[in-house]
Amino acid sequence: MSFSSEVKAELAKQIDHKRHCQLAELAAMETFAADHMHLAEKRRLLSKKLFGALSSEQLELQINHTLTAQREQLLKRICCKRAFLRGAFLASGSISDPQKSYHFEIVCQEQWQAQLLQELYHSFEIDAKIVQRKKYYILYLKEGAQIVDALNVMGAYVALMNLENVRIVKEMRGSVNRIVNCETANINKVVGAACRQVEDIRYIQNRIGLDELPPALREMAFIRLEYPDSSLKELGELCDPPVGKSGVNHRLRKLGEIAKKLGRGDA
Repeated sequence: MSFSSEVKAELAKQIDHKRHCQLAELAAMETFAADHMHLAEKRRLLSKKLFGALSSEQLELQINHTLTAQREQLLKRICCKRAFLRGAFLASGSISDPQKSYHFEIVCQEQWQAQLLQELYHSFEIDAKIVQRKKYYILYLKEGAQIVDALNVMGAYVALMNLENVRIVKEMRGSVNRIVNCETANINKVVGAACRQVEDIRYIQNRIGLDELPPALREMAFIRLEYPDSSLKELGELCDPPVGKSGVNHRLRKLGEIAKKLGRGDA
């Protein structure tokens, strides 16, 4: 079963005990009507609770009459707004597999329907967007956190927890990947700098010899050649007397400047 089907199956089992909420959800189903199992079963249950056992024709007339008479009152309560959004999602909504992407949408036949849903979601501080796709108007959410909020509003608490678990794992993986990438970049930077330093020193050695260097730079040059993989801190500890990282960096930079003056890097 897809994640979208799991959400609908969970929502289909929820029956509000308040008549006005039942009417709000049924109103949404009638407004955004689509043909699928969960919607048909939920519509049947709500209709029976609201109007009792009637023939199909009588039931249709009763639903239309009741919803027409009470339409303006249906969305004044917060609980009814939640029920209406639940019914709209059951009728024509879908949600992608969160393992792959975050995408929540409700397909609307008319622009006013999408705008009504958008206003309702905005009342819960959920920033739903609308886009036109061929002849339909699509209300959608793209952020995982907002989809979690939408599931909470509709009452899909099991699906909400499943989505949150996926989000936590994905965020942890993303965090680990960022740390690894950052560390890899830093290692590459350090290795690249060490290689350049060794090449600078070799160039000086071949051009004028290291004995021509000032004592502090000569010591640094020999230490770097002997320990090409050591960090600045480790190089500083090998000096006599020991120097800090800034001192080591200063000496290596001076060696680079000397190599450049001697022609290193010239075409």
